[in-house]
Amino acid sequence: MCGIVGYIGNKNTTKILLDGLKELEYRGYDSAGLALVNENDIEIYKALGKLENLKEKTKNILDENFELGIGHTRWATHGKPTELNAHPHCGQYSYIVHNGIIENYKEIKDYLISQGDKFISQTDTEVIVHLFENINNKINDTKQAFKDTISQLKGAFSILLVTKADPGKIFFFKHGSPLILAKGNEPQEILFGSSDAALIGLAQDAIYLEDGVGGVVSKDEIDIFSDNYIWSKLPSSKQFAQKNGYRFFMEKEIYEQSDVVSDCMLGRVKNNSINFDEIDESILDGINEIKICACGTSYHASMAATYLFERLSKVKCNVEVASEFRYKEPLLTNDTLFIVVSQSGETADTLEALKMAKNAGLKTLVICNVDNSSMTRVADATILTRAGIEKGVASTKAFSTQAIVLWMLSLYFAKIKNSISHDLIKKEINAIIQVPKVLIVENKLHEKTRRLSKRYLHGHGFFFIGRDVFYPLAIEGALKLKEISYLHAEGYPAGEMKHGPIALADPELFTIALMPKNTLYDKVKSNVEELSARDSTICSISPLEFELSDDFIKTNDRDHYMLEFFEMLVVLQLLSMEISIRLGNDVDMPRNLAKSVTVE
Repeated sequence: MCGIVGYIGNKNTTKILLDGLKELEYRGYDSAGLALVNENDIEIYKALGKLENLKEKTKNILDENFELGIGHTRWATHGKPTELNAHPHCGQYSYIVHNGIIENYKEIKDYLISQGDKFISQTDTEVIVHLFENINNKINDTKQAFKDTISQLKGAFSILLVTKADPGKIFFFKHGSPLILAKGNEPQEILFGSSDAALIGLAQDAIYLEDGVGGVVSKDEIDIFSDNYIWSKLPSSKQFAQKNGYRFFMEKEIYEQSDVVSDCMLGRVKNNSINFDEIDESILDGINEIKICACGTSYHASMAATYLFERLSKVKCNVEVASEFRYKEPLLTNDTLFIVVSQSGETADTLEALKMAKNAGLKTLVICNVDNSSMTRVADATILTRAGIEKGVASTKAFSTQAIVLWMLSLYFAKIKNSISHDLIKKEINAIIQVPKVLIVENKLHEKTRRLSKRYLHGHGFFFIGRDVFYPLAIEGALKLKEISYLHAEGYPAGEMKHGPIALADPELFTIALMPKNTLYDKVKSNVEELSARDSTICSISPLEFELSDDFIKTNDRDHYMLEFFEMLVVLQLLSMEISIRLGNDVDMPRNLAKSVTVE
């Protein structure tokens, strides 16, 4: 999602802002811009595409001293990716950067046009700066004008604003989209970032702003319009390892999965037991149902978890797409444990679903990769996945760590409820312990996917099929391919192919069949035979060779279906990546996508 940075201080403002935006590139963007302030003069620079284009535009001013500045990377929500629509946006004498969406921008814009204002962009953001100037022109009080502006906005809006009417200051406000205020390591230094990645190394003390908190800062003063804030320590290390010889961050993160899953399990799997110090066994008191809410890849991990919670914990469990859940007028009862799953902890639809459950009095739990994120501050309890920073937009290690946490959680609940035998729990834990080893990428497997990828660059689409937990894994595999190759793909339950989709079968329809030895192998085999009989091109992924396969990726013979799940996960990630590389795509930053989706 969009990234925000801001700086006041005596260092090279332009360089600090550009470096900060560079750290936020992983979020996804289509344009970038800076507003640089010196006394009563503001210079603005914008560029489409990669941050390198903005660097090229600002190369002649890198040695100039600017007392403060704000910067932004934009992911289009209102208006196409153009320089006019890029941030910062300006009025007559003020400039603004904004993350989120202003829901009532049309009404405000119509009013301002009736007052004689002229707009140059298609964005919702531009109305904020015009509204601020409209109010300030009447009352001649920038601080009050900013407060009055905020009070009229509806939606999600984290904002930085600078104005010639009050030079030397940055006005800020946070509502529904992350924003962090930090004290720099040097005197008279203030920094802002929409993620702490942009701040680490430059500051130690920060405020992770809560919704409804804003203020104004200068070199000499931090004026916050609320008492609802606390200073805390920023992490000391960025953990932003470079590619270390890998071609892409996505490739590096696929290979990292073994290590991060080990980290995720650390202290939670011991003595033939699952333990979560973050939650108490009383979490299941009075609970008869689990409802999980998530989006995208997190939704697919949650889908797989529904099988595990019902199979092992013996608790009714269902999963909802957060963007649909919000508007279906859901029945929320106090005997439901509400779990949300999110890589960033900022996903707008999931966050709003969490707030709905919280307001309805439900017990809430978030499974998340980012501490101090919005969801971790709203939920009753948090389990961190410990995946580390994921720079590739198409999620890999976030999914594997979410899946392992949910599997462990289903066993933790099984222990609390005494729903399965001690021997079965022991067997499941023995399987969990093997997962890091399963996730180690074998050279011959990677080479197999690389060689096969050249055969899957055409055709009219892909079916990824599976049963049981391999059905949501098939959906995730299809999503990975769509995200980075731009080829059409669908994940489907294998048994449903004959209920319509099989009409598409021909040699130019590629079927990626997940055929685990330990779960419904014969059933999936039968479904694949039906597709093969209609001339679909079959690529089977299985420890058992299937004679009707056109292509075959052999996995290891495992004794537990979830170990097959994690091995096939790696195969799907590698295959999608290698197809994308052959097509010449930017694997790490696919078009139209963002890392953290903080708008509806």
